[in-house]
Amino acid sequence: MAARSCEMIAGLLASTEAVQFKDLQAVLGNASRATTFRYLKQVPYQRSYNHNGRYYTRNDPERYDRFGLFSCGDIHFSRDRTLTEAIKRLVEESVAGWTSRELQDLLHVRVQVLLLDAVRSAAVVREKLGGFYVYVHAERAVRELQLQRRRAQVLAGQSAPLEAGVDEEVIIAVLLTLLRHPQSEAAQVVRYLRGRSPPISMQQVAAVFARYDLDHIGKKGGGSTF
Repeated sequence: MAARSCEMIAGLLASTEAVQFKDLQAVLGNASRATTFRYLKQVPYQRSYNHNGRYYTRNDPERYDRFGLFSCGDIHFSRDRTLTEAIKRLVEESVAGWTSRELQDLLHVRVQVLLLDAVRSAAVVREKLGGFYVYVHAERAVRELQLQRRRAQVLAGQSAPLEAGVDEEVIIAVLLTLLRHPQSEAAQVVRYLRGRSPPISMQQVAAVFARYDLDHIGKKGGGSTF
């Protein structure tokens, strides 16, 4: 067998989107866990934030979408390494905060417990607006701007809180995507629309789903009548 090297792991990660730790051990000639970790630390990699971190992928900045996320089927990765850090960053970068449902739809995992932990540790703040909780920045000045935008959006009569208004162009883009991919959930629609100019946010897509009651389509695999 050839001498072990970190290039063996780098080559494996470059050849496939996601691998398990046993695959890393195998490419090193069935190395021990300690030996495999020693070589793994020498290459840029990420662990999945779901499936108990069982999957590994190469850490390439070009792979992440505008939310800092990357998915391989039902395996999800974040540029932040941990789901806790990903949630904190998404809240801090948001124009108008996030609800638990919005984050769950985006990340494809349950987030309520982690959000409550973040509130308890003062990493983020939770505010109640019109019957729902919004998670916003811990710094008062930023938080007030986020809440101001969220209140304005709610008062404008939008069916779901938005980062920007949902005009006809956005609605058409979302509905056309659902015609092509009729079983898609909101987060998947956002990914299909990635690269569009101007960009369409998760909140905008969620608003279209709510306005036209589209949530059931992805769940039931229903038709594309809007």
